[in-house]
Amino acid sequence: MSIRRIIPAEDDVDSLCYFLRLPQVISMCMAFSLVASMGHERGAIGDWCLGIWCLCFIMTFFISMFECFYCDCKFPFFWYKLPITYACYAALLCLSTSIIYPVFYVQYLPHGPSRDRAIAASAFSCISCVLYAIDVAYTWKHYDFKTIPCYVHTLPGLLKILESFVACVIFVFLSNTSLYLHQPALEWCVAVYSICFVQVAVAMLLRLGGWENRLPLPLRIFHLGLTTLSVLLYVSALVLWPLYQFDEKLGGQPHWDSDMSCIGELIDYGCIWDQRLAVAVLTAINLLIYMVDLVYWTRQVSVGTEELYCLHSQGVSLQSSAVP
Repeated sequence: MSIRRIIPAEDDVDSLCYFLRLPQVISMCMAFSLVASMGHERGAIGDWCLGIWCLCFIMTFFISMFECFYCDCKFPFFWYKLPITYACYAALLCLSTSIIYPVFYVQYLPHGPSRDRAIAASAFSCISCVLYAIDVAYTWKHYDFKTIPCYVHTLPGLLKILESFVACVIFVFLSNTSLYLHQPALEWCVAVYSICFVQVAVAMLLRLGGWENRLPLPLRIFHLGLTTLSVLLYVSALVLWPLYQFDEKLGGQPHWDSDMSCIGELIDYGCIWDQRLAVAVLTAINLLIYMVDLVYWTRQVSVGTEELYCLHSQGVSLQSSAVP
């Protein structure tokens, strides 16, 4: 059975999605082409933004080709989940690059062709963000998520998307290895971000692939354990990162004007102190998201325990009433 037989409005949604695919592909192509033409001048943050735009271009092009040639006859239910999940990530990633690239890199470029290309790339990134956001909003409005469940339309799914998205933004700043190299405490923070990101990716793949029933543990206990571990790890990162980045006794720089990269001429990474602060703020934000996730799964486990207790109590009562 195809999705078309279940959702009457699917043809209208497909029409708009097909219409959006071409400008999405063109915008992403223009953004990464403009930045790629800058050569070595693009810096570490430019490299990460280039990678995001290139990935979005490839994924959008692949989805467009698949929808044109195969979507009507193969894997309709699996395919239904992929575009909406990808569109959510693409909208968030393009939004982040539209902010990070101008704020942390473009403003430090001298006036000239490179700056003009960087500004144009930022503009195309903004256009792509709007196009992907329209894609997500229109799909959520017209698809019946009760008929065909979609992971990103649930609270744990949205939390996982936000957790992984914030981690990706943190990795953009960590591409400047001078922030943490040769400092064990800060290298531990980088390990924390990586471990938690892998955990989120595994949890999402298990859910999207329908493999959660193969876990040796109950699903609620599995997610509660992963989320608890992530919260503990992020707490350590939230303590260590600001301490070693901004405490002068530990080699940090407590003030913005103490960082020469923020008041001197252009360097490859822009203002390093701002990047340190951005990672600290994003760490706190992601910790809050993980705490919300922890509350959710704690509640799920407690509700499940209460249900088992009630069933057990009912069973004991039935056995007692059956005894003459």
